[in-house]
Amino acid sequence: MMLLLQLPPLSFLFLFIFTFLISTSHSLPFIVIHGIGDQCSNHGVKKFTDELISYSGVNGYCVEVGNGSWDSWFMPLQEQTDYVCQKVREMNELKGGYNIVGLSQGNLIGRGVVEFCEGGPPVKNFISLAGPHAGTASVPLCGTGILCVLADNLIKGEVYSTYIQEHLAPSGYLKLPNAIPKYLESCRYLPKLNNERPAERNSTYKERFSSLLNLVLIMFEQDTVLIPKETSWFGYYPDGYFKPILPPQETKLYTEDWIGLRTLDEAGRVHFVSIEGKHLGISETDMKKHVVPYLIDQSSRKDSTTKADFWRMHRVHQRFIQSNAMV
Repeated sequence: MMLLLQLPPLSFLFLFIFTFLISTSHSLPFIVIHGIGDQCSNHGVKKFTDELISYSGVNGYCVEVGNGSWDSWFMPLQEQTDYVCQKVREMNELKGGYNIVGLSQGNLIGRGVVEFCEGGPPVKNFISLAGPHAGTASVPLCGTGILCVLADNLIKGEVYSTYIQEHLAPSGYLKLPNAIPKYLESCRYLPKLNNERPAERNSTYKERFSSLLNLVLIMFEQDTVLIPKETSWFGYYPDGYFKPILPPQETKLYTEDWIGLRTLDEAGRVHFVSIEGKHLGISETDMKKHVVPYLIDQSSRKDSTTKADFWRMHRVHQRFIQSNAMV
């Protein structure tokens, strides 16, 4: 006597397969990390986030850094990074992975989340707008408000002193070419982020950073806030000099591959983008061209093919059932 296996109803199997295919063909959410002197509730950041959501059709969230403007100036960058790390770990929306869009100083926090955040959800694409990735030779321009008065008073002190490093966020990435030994010894954040200290290089940071699917580095041609503007691409001055400006491929960070930038580049996953505009002055056209495509999961473009394959498989199974019913 032949024994027949009891199989689940075919309608259930096909429903399961269809649901699985659809669930795996969607775009990941993204987060925006704002820059210095800013906060998520400010008009510019809110408008930028809302436009990205509208243009891409995916869910996006601005992640506040501490208490916003104040903390962006006066909370040390490692603490800012730890704060954002905790937030992304707690966001259920990001559990399956997410993309980061960084604005200016926010890029260093975003990279810190990629490299340092233990137990956080995976970051797939990192889109950087005017990020001081290789440092800056000047503290960002401020203004006349109370925050700027306090910042200016701090700047007048020794920038690599313990007090300044603990109370002025930009001091964590101020890299003076004529003070490199002091920078490496006392700067609290960027030397760690860029694996610049030979005795303290961490292969885990490199492994995590080089796991990105895409790294989009956007430089603004008329940027006078970042000195030099080429730091947006990891370009910088040679140690000891304020000229020439080295392209990223001629820096030791790249040639010795301290954080995996060369690894990413050689794999075709680094996109060096130069656009017209002042610091963070991106146009709608450039947003749609250089940012939005990396927020849209490539698999979502194959949805129609995936669905077609499903229904083709369904018809094959139907014919198989009919042929067996005739036996």
